[in-house]
Amino acid sequence: MISFDLARRLHDAGLAWSPANGDRFWLPDRDLDETVFTVSDMVVEVRDQPAGRVFAFNGTTEWALDDVEETEAMWLPRLDQLLDVLGPRFVSLTARSGGHVVLVEAGPRREEHVDVTADGAAGRAVLSLLGSGLR
Repeated sequence: MISFDLARRLHDAGLAWSPANGDRFWLPDRDLDETVFTVSDMVVEVRDQPAGRVFAFNGTTEWALDDVEETEAMWLPRLDQLLDVLGPRFVSLTARSGGHVVLVEAGPRREEHVDVTADGAAGRAVLSLLGSGLR
């Protein structure tokens, strides 16, 4: 998973997000800074029953956070989603001692983006392309 800081930077740079089932996000500035949410049509809760553990399927969860504006949510894109954003500019993803490297075509040159995680390296590549206007 990419860092919250990188997610915020991607959001602020204008990374488009069309929320779908399975997408992860976080809500900054709501005293939920370490909580990762997942978009889902159905909530599954694990309950301990006398006969054993069961999965309870619920349509909604009632609690204090009823809804938030989409613009307040910071998307935590997965590696496959980041690579989709890179599209044909993506050249390769390789493991390197201590991290990962994503190589992308950035106009007439190639750029390497390095991070501890593959997701982070891909996120940095997307951020660089957004910053340079190459989408």
